[in-house]
Amino acid sequence: MTRLSSTVAAFCMSVMAAGSAAAEKLPLSEISAYLNSLKTAQGTFRQINDDGSVSTGTLYISRPGRMRFEYDPPEQALVLASANAVYIIDGKSNQPPETYPLRRTPLSLILARQVNLGQARMVVGHDFDGEATVVTAQDPKNPEQGSIRMSFTDDPVQLRQWVIYDANGGQTTVVLDALETGMSLSSTLFDPQRAQRDRDR
Repeated sequence: MTRLSSTVAAFCMSVMAAGSAAAEKLPLSEISAYLNSLKTAQGTFRQINDDGSVSTGTLYISRPGRMRFEYDPPEQALVLASANAVYIIDGKSNQPPETYPLRRTPLSLILARQVNLGQARMVVGHDFDGEATVVTAQDPKNPEQGSIRMSFTDDPVQLRQWVIYDANGGQTTVVLDALETGMSLSSTLFDPQRAQRDRDR
């Protein structure tokens, strides 16, 4: 085979591969429908923090608006999203929880009552990495508050990972094991006052 024909063959193969990847990319409408159908879920997770340290724990989701990160020992932290706020409760401290408005964090995009990734200027990246559809989204009204990059596998559609890029340039990666869905979750799991009382016992 001549050098020219080799180059043409390689080009054709790359075009075919790109076409195959594009064909496997999940449409935003299908991902939005999946997130809107995700009413309750739980599963274990591995978190890679901005400093390179790794944490593990159990995640609980109750949409809209509620999420709980329960960290494994020796960590004594608990993170709750509830009542339009995010609470960080440190089990080693007797100080009140750190509190942030949920709408100022990219997690609000997952926990919204109605997810619409087709909204103008919300999605700033939509790709297929060979294994998963990767969607990068931000609040179109407040892009300076950070973004979230989510990875979804298909057949069936599942959220497998997200990376939070905060307003200060830091990033936190959460890798999910397979989520169990459709169970009944007690509202007390997402009650920051109860969580604080449990810590103070």
